[in-house]
Amino acid sequence: MNPDRIARIGREMQAACPGFDAASFTAQVTADLPRLELKARIARTAEGLHQHLPVTGPAALDTLLRSLPATAEAAGAETDFGLYIYAPHSAYVAAHHLNPDHLDRAFASLAALTPYFSAEDAVRTFLTTYPRQTLAAAAMWAAASDHRVRRLASEALRPHLPWSVGTGLPVDTALPLLDTLYADSSRFVTTSVANHLRDIARTRPELVLATLTRWRTEGRAKDAELAFITREALKARLKAGWAPAYTLTGYDPQAAVSVSPLRLTHTEYRLGDGLAFEADLTAPTDTPVHIMYVLTRTGPGSTAGEKVAHLTRTTVKAGTPLHVNKTHPLKSTGTAALAPGNYHLALQVNGRRHSPALLRITNRPT
Repeated sequence: MNPDRIARIGREMQAACPGFDAASFTAQVTADLPRLELKARIARTAEGLHQHLPVTGPAALDTLLRSLPATAEAAGAETDFGLYIYAPHSAYVAAHHLNPDHLDRAFASLAALTPYFSAEDAVRTFLTTYPRQTLAAAAMWAAASDHRVRRLASEALRPHLPWSVGTGLPVDTALPLLDTLYADSSRFVTTSVANHLRDIARTRPELVLATLTRWRTEGRAKDAELAFITREALKARLKAGWAPAYTLTGYDPQAAVSVSPLRLTHTEYRLGDGLAFEADLTAPTDTPVHIMYVLTRTGPGSTAGEKVAHLTRTTVKAGTPLHVNKTHPLKSTGTAALAPGNYHLALQVNGRRHSPALLRITNRPT
């Protein structure tokens, strides 16, 4: 959301509505744009649309939709998610079209906008204000011909949608919609279904397990696609070593797998180094294994959580050691900070953690 893109929105709006003052809109929205974060820029642009549209109500929605290029692809979208340049459009709908007399027009506008930029965040405003009507709209979206609109039915109703407000609804509210969408032909849709289930699994993992088991018996989805949904839905539970998650994904938590002590190239590291490790696994019979590794800070005053990362899914062949190795970058990420201190590194095989190796991480010299 930069000045060039704001100006483009202005031009597109003016082309659809000559009474829309594109120059004034652009000047107002971009006046102090650099100080604003992304969501604030989106909200500022949405407000600019409202203030400069010479019409209101359904006529304003019609103008907004006429301003769009013929297709999302013609607009320059290279992914199903769309382009951020059109995020203010659905934000405008959420901010200024909550009129109960025109909800159907607002819902139709969000469906039309979502191929240009996914409108799930805007839907949350309607969901918290008019839950019954919004759930009915989502049921229609789930049957839409456009896969991006079908995905909106799942994504907008997620219990823990990132960067969005909560809904206050029971976490299983959208399960009837997921029952329709899990067998969808689009990975864009099934990824959302998996993420939705993962949200539910935070508090009701047994419900997710039962749902996935039921879907298996129905035989509507391709095996590979349902396996993908299952792994993604249970990702956090697999990291936590929850035995039922491993059983459902085809890995025996009690399998007789022996793991050699982890071998590290060093025991002293600096932030930014690569932590190289290796180990060998053996089993008396061919045994499928899902291997993760866990880096945990230890010692007095340690409050940081552990980092659990995927290593491999494979099979240990009877009588043939399986050699595994990895170099893990010792750096902070957007979701996990890494601080100097003492750490344990352990392998987790089919949910069972094995004896850790000890290491220490220090700051790099300045």
